[in-house]
Amino acid sequence: MSNQDLILYELRGRIAIITINRPEKAHSFNGDMLKSLHAKLIKADEDEKVRCILIKSTGQKFFSAGYDLKEIQGDPKNVAIIQKWGRKVNETMILMKKPIITQIQGIAVGFGVMLILASDLKVFADRPIDDLYLRLPELAISAFPQTGATLLPLMAFGFNYAKNVLYTADKIGLKELKNINFPTRIFPFDKLDAETVAFAKEISKYQPKFSIFLKSMLTIMEKSRIKSYFDLEDECGKVAYDNSIKGLKDIDDFIKELHQKFT
Repeated sequence: MSNQDLILYELRGRIAIITINRPEKAHSFNGDMLKSLHAKLIKADEDEKVRCILIKSTGQKFFSAGYDLKEIQGDPKNVAIIQKWGRKVNETMILMKKPIITQIQGIAVGFGVMLILASDLKVFADRPIDDLYLRLPELAISAFPQTGATLLPLMAFGFNYAKNVLYTADKIGLKELKNINFPTRIFPFDKLDAETVAFAKEISKYQPKFSIFLKSMLTIMEKSRIKSYFDLEDECGKVAYDNSIKGLKDIDDFIKELHQKFT
């Protein structure tokens, strides 16, 4: 399958549908897929006909398993590409002007979770935790949480629950998500596609300027914080992987500098 076929784009009336299509790799993202997703997000945001954007994936088991770790393992160049374009995708999703709906039919891990957190409205299939859960395993797999992995849970879940999610790497099922009012809609698994498109059509009926200004106002209220905290993740990531900085004194000094710079 060519890279062009891994991220599909379709216009359905006023809805731009972006489909992740790499089921043999659990919809995990490589650098080219991130670039393609970013380009399609921009395309939809700039299209006069599009009122809302729907992101989904093919198949039943995975929404997305995150970054393709096998592709980037031991390759600093590919790691840098993933870090750059993973951040660009998530930052763009938050800051772009049109509402984004994610349709979640299965398991989401790492960057897959971040895509959901960065979207505006989340539509879930009604499935048990064995078939559908969110998981952020970065600390558990010795991967530093970047590209929005700390900012997005903080914005979506709040301070305390974000810590729980990041430190434990627990699977979060639909029951737990409902307890924190996270899903926008929950539909039966066998009706998910049809019901999600019907929901997107309702959103697309809104007066376009009203819809755009609503998201833009909320974004502007948080914009400086969003950009600043993406930068904070990047700065911490560089030091986290710097083997020359090991002692607690060096770490303390660095944290003091961060407090001065970001507060």
